Amino acid sequence: MTDQAFAVLRELADGRFHSGEAIAQGLGCSRTSVWQAVHLIENELGLQVFSVRGQGYRLAQPFDWLDVAAVRRALAPAAAEVWTVAVADRVDSTNTQLMARAANGGLHGLVLAAESQNAGRGRLGRRWQARLGDCLMFSLLWRFDKGVAELAGLSLAVGVAIGRALRQLGVPVHLKWPNDVLLDGRKLSGILIELSGEALGPTAVVVGIGVNMRTPPDVGQPVASLADGSVLLSRNDLLAALLNTLHDVLLEFNDRGFVAVRDEWMGLSAHQDAPVRLLFSHGEPVDGIARGVASNGALLVETEQGIKAYHIGEVSLRSRA
Repeated sequence: MTDQAFAVLRELADGRFHSGEAIAQGLGCSRTSVWQAVHLIENELGLQVFSVRGQGYRLAQPFDWLDVAAVRRALAPAAAEVWTVAVADRVDSTNTQLMARAANGGLHGLVLAAESQNAGRGRLGRRWQARLGDCLMFSLLWRFDKGVAELAGLSLAVGVAIGRALRQLGVPVHLKWPNDVLLDGRKLSGILIELSGEALGPTAVVVGIGVNMRTPPDVGQPVASLADGSVLLSRNDLLAALLNTLHDVLLEFNDRGFVAVRDEWMGLSAHQDAPVRLLFSHGEPVDGIARGVASNGALLVETEQGIKAYHIGEVSLRSRA
């Protein structure tokens, strides 16, 4: 996508008709450039644009652009003092960008949200895909004085923050160990955490979060969106709501570790006391009953050999119900 195409898309985002001539005059370009930009919008972003002689162009489905000022207006005072919010039209990956900034003295509390990513990543190297406007995608940089070993359970704590915010908005989500947020048993949101630092600290943590606003195209697993739950919410308001609870939970985690939100996590668990199957990159699956999580975030499963703890890594959890 070119900057010109994004500029044209901004003109069309309200879902109304705009003449090619008016767009060209406003952007200081030719009508041919506008036509080429519309072609890119349709073919590279998969967005439908109606073209009607005498009326111009209209985006089939309008969407709200991310806006720093709108996000900051909705932040709680304490959170507003910590978060520095930035928005980009397109990046390779918000996590990649903030990891680079973390290595070069990037600001604690820096948040980067993006309209589009061409190399978005999920857990276990999976690709995170979303059409423009269909997903809220952002990453944040948080610096801990602690070493990596003391940050066990952090991804679960982030899940609690997301679950807390969405439940406050009326979305009945549950959490799947270690880092998925589910709606009606389908994936609504994912979390990717990357760390860098010394063994004893300090540690820079980049937390990447994606939330489906509208149902994405086929991604090889059951997915949900806020639209499925009839939640009418702008991405700016959602980002602010998430940053408010993330601020609170990360402070709690910094003071007391995962144990500070462990009970809340189990209250939101999608598999508490339910039959589950653990799949590994190597070795045979393990069947058992999920019995919550330990104080370090490890999954506790009752197996034929007794209660066993499983740590985040090359492990995938499945329901056996």
